[in-house]
Amino acid sequence: MTTSLERRTTDLPPLTPRLRRLLKHPRLMHYNRLWALVLLANGGFLWAGWTPTTRTMGHAALANLALAVLVRQQYVINLFFRLATWAPTSWPLKVRWTLGKVYHFGGLHVGGALAGTAWFLAATISTHNTRQSTVGWTLLALLAFIIATALPPFRSRHHDHFEKIHRFGGWTALALFWTHTLLSSPGPVEVSVLAVVTFSVALPWLRLRKVAVRLERPSPHVVLARFDHGETPFAGSSTAISRTPLKEWHSFANVPAPGEPGFRLTISRAGDWTGAFIDDLPEKVWVKGITTAGVANIETLFTKVVYVATGSGIGPCLPHLLAAEVPSRLVWATRDPRATYGDALVDEILAVQPDALVWDTSRHGKPDMVRLAYEAYRDFGAEAVICISNKKLTWQVVHGLERRGIPAYGAIWDS
Repeated sequence: MTTSLERRTTDLPPLTPRLRRLLKHPRLMHYNRLWALVLLANGGFLWAGWTPTTRTMGHAALANLALAVLVRQQYVINLFFRLATWAPTSWPLKVRWTLGKVYHFGGLHVGGALAGTAWFLAATISTHNTRQSTVGWTLLALLAFIIATALPPFRSRHHDHFEKIHRFGGWTALALFWTHTLLSSPGPVEVSVLAVVTFSVALPWLRLRKVAVRLERPSPHVVLARFDHGETPFAGSSTAISRTPLKEWHSFANVPAPGEPGFRLTISRAGDWTGAFIDDLPEKVWVKGITTAGVANIETLFTKVVYVATGSGIGPCLPHLLAAEVPSRLVWATRDPRATYGDALVDEILAVQPDALVWDTSRHGKPDMVRLAYEAYRDFGAEAVICISNKKLTWQVVHGLERRGIPAYGAIWDS
């Protein structure tokens, strides 16, 4: 099926001036600006004439590493989104455009980790305590390994290994940091900060449980997972599930139905784990932590938005379309939608989005998504475009529109 296919080709608006366009380049995105800002702030303290001692360098390391951990805490993430989306739609669009980039907060994690490791290196070099020095160099070697394996070339090619190294390496680093701190006769501040960091890391695991799941497989490409274990998450949040909780976790957008308990997840075949999940349907899966806000939550900053999705990217869009908190229009490109996702899901989408453009790629090939997104943005009078797709296409749409002066948002694959 394909809806609303009859249209004339539209010219895209002109590019913005060179300097403004440069600021929209992916290399200068807010994520990179944030980690650079953290490093500059640390450099600023040093440049201002502060003469650090071993103890103050240790404090700086602790403060930065605490920042790196806490900004990934689920309650903190939800707080970031709540504060950013608190702005009313009467505020200038430029301000709301920037606030909508709240999901780039991972730059604080990177900046804190790099600065904290640098401070800890300086503190370890200056220490004369043999036992502290031994623990310090062991911890530094571990931190360097964690940072190296978190760089995009390794993380994108070996994501499962990256997750395990980050998880077990992070726990070990925290234990070594406790050991190093206790060897230095710490004050109440150091112990309190480490206790908060430890509680933050442990909290999601204190909520670990195995729950029943009902699965419906409309096609060999997709499974619809239904949960009803006493939680109805808010629209636009995500839940991480696992079959082996110490090895790997996978997050999917929650799709709660208005007025009904529980929620659904749309899981499509996109790798070994999802493929095995679809082929061998489990009766129970592990869940942990709390539901966490996702990119599309920034919709409330705008009077109207366009959702652009490909394939199972419809999953994160669907709860917002059903909730209809903000007027929206959908552009969805996918192969044979009814055969892939089932009549029930497609009818549910069209019931709330009768003017949606649903492009069947199996009949009409892959469309120019930037052009389709712009046409919907222009015709609907929207203020922003939210794209949920694979990495390559998300960058094409977000960068392709922002360099033409149109606010656009999409995942940045930083975790």
